[in-house]
Amino acid sequence: MSATNNEGVRRCGYVTLIGAPNAGKSTIVNNFVGSKVSIVTPKMQTTRTMIRGIGIFENTQIIFQDTPGIFKMKRRLDRSMVDMAWTTSQNCDIVVLVIDAKKGLDKENQAVINEINSRGLSPVLVLNKIDTIAKQKLLPLAKLCHESGNFSEIFMVSAQTGENLADFYRYLADNLPESPWLYPEEQMSEMPLKYFAAEIVREKMFMLLQAEIPYSLTVEPLNWVRRADDSVKAEMNIYVEREGQKRIVIGQGGQMIKKIGEKSRLELEKLLECPVHLFLYVKVREKWMEDPARYKDWGLNFDA
Repeated sequence: MSATNNEGVRRCGYVTLIGAPNAGKSTIVNNFVGSKVSIVTPKMQTTRTMIRGIGIFENTQIIFQDTPGIFKMKRRLDRSMVDMAWTTSQNCDIVVLVIDAKKGLDKENQAVINEINSRGLSPVLVLNKIDTIAKQKLLPLAKLCHESGNFSEIFMVSAQTGENLADFYRYLADNLPESPWLYPEEQMSEMPLKYFAAEIVREKMFMLLQAEIPYSLTVEPLNWVRRADDSVKAEMNIYVEREGQKRIVIGQGGQMIKKIGEKSRLELEKLLECPVHLFLYVKVREKWMEDPARYKDWGLNFDA
């Protein structure tokens, strides 16, 4: 996304998106960048670490930081994910709280606002998914949110349809600091392709597997090779915690893992614009959620 800034002054900065799970943070980032850089599913807690999406609006390079959803924590991984969201919000130029307008100011969103207030933050508020509720409900909701927290600005948008997003981006572009751009103009993300591909596989598993199975697995790239014919050979390990989970992921006669692989491969080929040879191996690694090395790979604090 690019245009010409009438001021001719280059700006650049970090914008952190925080909020409850499924508020639409990743969809906003993908919309701005113009390509998928963060996976999106209808299930909670899809995003596990901070993901940067980079783009240009007018003469400003905006570096969006998509963080894990903030929710009631039960496991070590939950605590580390929520800690990542709050830590990232303390180290950026603009904080943006994204709220699902259909959910409104429910207990989950109120808890996030209470924590924002206790930390002395004055974020921009984005009421997202306005296409899913009656228009006459928006102003009362905005007023209620305004009375609950110290917001510097409020926007009502739909990341799905793009409604009002340009006004939101323009506000960010005008309020980030004057600075040279930190990334090449064409760069959309910091994430290496092999890790992005692993995230695509994990997204498909969230969509295809039921209940708690997706929350008990992780996908790690094993091998990533660009071949002479410009195709990619990608090998990945899928780790689960128990043998029973392994059987579910593989499926009867290998049908589930075949479906996961096919859907992942087709999307990767579309995104990378080249043939992809994808090989998935399902393995049991008990208590992988208690392995500090996994947290280090994701940039999470194991001891949060």
